[in-house]
Amino acid sequence: MIFMPPRFTLNFCSHRWWVVVFVLAWAGAVFASEKPPFTDYCQRLEQEVQGRKHGFMAGNVTYYVGGFHASWKLMEDETIGLTHPFHHDLRSRGVGLLESQLSGTEHTGKGNDYSGWEFYKDTRVLYGSVIVDGITFKHPKPKSMRWRPDKMICEYEVGGVHIREEKFIGANDAAASIITASKPVTLQFEGHSFYHRNSVTSTAAIRFDARSNAIVIREGGTVKSRPDPGRDACVGPCVYSGMTTALSASRDITKTVKTRKDDRGVQHYTFAIPCDGRGTAVSWAMHDDERKAMQSVRAIIANHKPWLAAKTTEMNRLLNDEIPWFRCPDKRFVDIYYYLWSLYLMYTIEVGRGWEQEAHTQTAVNNFLGLHRYDAAFQIKVGAWTRNKAKYAYGNVLTWNHLTRNNRYRETPNGLRMLSDNKGITWHSGAYGVETSEHVLGAWQIYQHTGDVQYLKACYEDHFAKLFEKRLGSFAMNEFEVADSLVKMARLTGNADDVPRWNRLVRRADPKHVRLMFDQRWEANGVPNYFAAPKNGMLMTTTFWAMRSPYFPNEYAKRMVHAWALNRDRGFYGAFFPLAMARQSMAKFKSQDDQAFGYTPDTAYFTLDGIFRQRLKKEATELTLNHLIHYNYHSNWKIPIAPEAYRRDLSLFGDQYSNFNAGKILLYLEGLAGLRYSIPDEKLTVQSALPKAWDWMEIRLPIAGQWTRLRYTRDGVKVTNNPLRGLKIN
Repeated sequence: MIFMPPRFTLNFCSHRWWVVVFVLAWAGAVFASEKPPFTDYCQRLEQEVQGRKHGFMAGNVTYYVGGFHASWKLMEDETIGLTHPFHHDLRSRGVGLLESQLSGTEHTGKGNDYSGWEFYKDTRVLYGSVIVDGITFKHPKPKSMRWRPDKMICEYEVGGVHIREEKFIGANDAAASIITASKPVTLQFEGHSFYHRNSVTSTAAIRFDARSNAIVIREGGTVKSRPDPGRDACVGPCVYSGMTTALSASRDITKTVKTRKDDRGVQHYTFAIPCDGRGTAVSWAMHDDERKAMQSVRAIIANHKPWLAAKTTEMNRLLNDEIPWFRCPDKRFVDIYYYLWSLYLMYTIEVGRGWEQEAHTQTAVNNFLGLHRYDAAFQIKVGAWTRNKAKYAYGNVLTWNHLTRNNRYRETPNGLRMLSDNKGITWHSGAYGVETSEHVLGAWQIYQHTGDVQYLKACYEDHFAKLFEKRLGSFAMNEFEVADSLVKMARLTGNADDVPRWNRLVRRADPKHVRLMFDQRWEANGVPNYFAAPKNGMLMTTTFWAMRSPYFPNEYAKRMVHAWALNRDRGFYGAFFPLAMARQSMAKFKSQDDQAFGYTPDTAYFTLDGIFRQRLKKEATELTLNHLIHYNYHSNWKIPIAPEAYRRDLSLFGDQYSNFNAGKILLYLEGLAGLRYSIPDEKLTVQSALPKAWDWMEIRLPIAGQWTRLRYTRDGVKVTNNPLRGLKIN
């Protein structure tokens, strides 16, 4: 007998949102595939960035910035060649490799540099000029520079010649530029060894390897670095000390290469090569091992065309196969969704050394280098929705356990253990906090999406059990939910003896006590319809974050949202939602930072997530669409963007490809789509919040190795190919 897969069609009316239907699917049923059709997302996400923002490319430990913008202000145009490729394996937070001078657990190791974070700005690798009929056009700027997740495409008009260039980072972490010209020209390139504005000396050495047609630089020198917070700068080795930079080309440069050393010890080089319709390629690579640097730089030259095709194939595979598929009637929101996912995946790094044993995403590669404790609160949960969670989710939690296991935490007199803001191979920052408690909830969600007890065991025994041994820190009133999760983790991992500890640290079993914790903070300091108002009157969006707790009183949430979230006069509704600070507080607090961070992606995620969790669907959906279209879509450029922040005057601020925006992905999946699922419990839960502006929405969700289709319309939600036995739709 063949069992046909059931098709679930569940209807709900707007006036009866909370009708619950529970459906059991046949175990072992044969399901048709609901895998989405292939989409060329690299092509779909292609955007013009010339004059708007710098270019950006990512490998594993190699990155590239094309040109330079400081907080969205043009400082340098991209040009032909490879301007700012850089090696970034988290060996240092900045440009220096000094050892911390602090004692005890505050010792931040080797490489925690508080200065020189954006050291790539001072790389000058292959700056190209074009010689046409004997006339030199120095460092021409592109008439077009198009960004895609797989490559950058630059086009130039130089002396009547059309030049096209495709820049990419190969699977071997070498960077290459493939250049073609409409008629024969000569390309002249120049660059120098690494020297930073904080550099003191250079000991770089250079040679030309004719056999490999490669320029080889042994990097070295000293820089001013500040390894400890609040301390003076010291002088020590630069981040690239002892590393090898290798440069090569697809045409022979033996007769044109020239080198010289300036009075600072910096090694300069130039070479010239012909270029025509057949194309010319140049390449760059860095490695601790000179032999590997040479192999990488020559390998990408020999294989530049197939390797570029492979990069496109791989990025498209990730965006097609590794993440939930999303569609809605408004193309802009679809593009935002995939743009944010592309950054999340591009920032994945896997070093495998020191305290960087696991693959994880990162916030950025500039001043927000690596994975940050606070940002991980939502980046962990984003990873839970990937298909290959072992690669794209597990490490976002487990990478922190190396600090805990090595006692690299700060303990307060009351027993609170706090971890650093971020870390690398042999260093961790000197900024400590308690947001790690939110990581517990992310780890539990990953377990729900996998059923992997061994993963949960690694999170609990090697990390959480020790970190929270004496005291459980609170992040936005999450301690009750975190304690619930720790109790469940303890029982599942064979550590039931720990349960009394969690019950002792957090009185979550006493409903009156739990309610009192919220009641005591309601309308504090005389602010009506507001939660946990401070004495100084600085009203921030952080007040809404407490609504993410399942223990937060729903009646308080309704009053606060209507009194403050929707209020444009004194509340948090500015040019769009949400302002980081309430309008009524702005006149009193006018710091430079406050002006710069008028709107931020983290405050938006935590705030909107809280409104969704309080089942205020109408408000949550309208405010979410309002935020996404204003924050993450540029109305003039007609492209999705991911800024670090907006100033209050709506000018863009900070990093331009910021994974700080990753939480917005959760607003799609957990907010608008209302998705929850549990492999151990065999249940998929849907709490639809279809926006009023959309007639339909569709998700294809990878669950347990297959694709589940969810179609949202005004008539209800249709679910097909659900591998889980239980389906619950609100």
